[in-house]
Amino acid sequence: MLARELISDIIPALKTSDTGTKALSWMEVFRIKHLPIVNHTEFLGLISDTDIYNLNDPDEAVGNHMLSLQKPYVSEDQHIYEVIEVLSRLELTLVPVLNDEKQYLGVITQEHLTRKFAHLSAMQHPGGILELEMNDNDYSLTEISNIVEGNNAKILSLYVSASDKPTKMRVTLKINQTDLTSIIQTFNRYNYTIVASYMNDEDLDEFYQERFDVFLKYLNI
Repeated sequence: MLARELISDIIPALKTSDTGTKALSWMEVFRIKHLPIVNHTEFLGLISDTDIYNLNDPDEAVGNHMLSLQKPYVSEDQHIYEVIEVLSRLELTLVPVLNDEKQYLGVITQEHLTRKFAHLSAMQHPGGILELEMNDNDYSLTEISNIVEGNNAKILSLYVSASDKPTKMRVTLKINQTDLTSIIQTFNRYNYTIVASYMNDEDLDEFYQERFDVFLKYLNI
């Protein structure tokens, strides 16, 4: 999923003649702390609520403000993971998107990004979840896929994360079946360590909420 597919169609851009009061009002309406300043298709920079408060004159035009964040942006063909990295590293509530000619296309907000990330993770599809732990050098996507598909199931999403133990990794699988009994038995036969499994709605809701909270924390929301 690329940046151009994540652009919000509801967040307006400020003109240099707009006041800090107008900017703060829009920030409150859209629950954001930053807004882009754009001259036609030229991206001039981001202004934050802190920038406006520091000037102590909200009726001043935003074009007269010193922008603390300079001109952070992502290109339209950057991947969603790169967008997440920029938002997290700079602690932004949105990030502008520019094309190859550096023309302003729109912004990606944290809220819109989280919804798209949920879609990318197949959270809305029914199914069960398995968490496996293994040595780094034992990871084989082919073997994992074969085990799942050998039980007439399919992997909807998969992601890898570091384990608390050195040289170990965790693999989280979203599978298109809620009854994972036979799949678990097969993984056990192949000597995989199953850390956790989630098959009923209550467990899945708890799992998703935990992962969603971690994701929001990563984005510094």
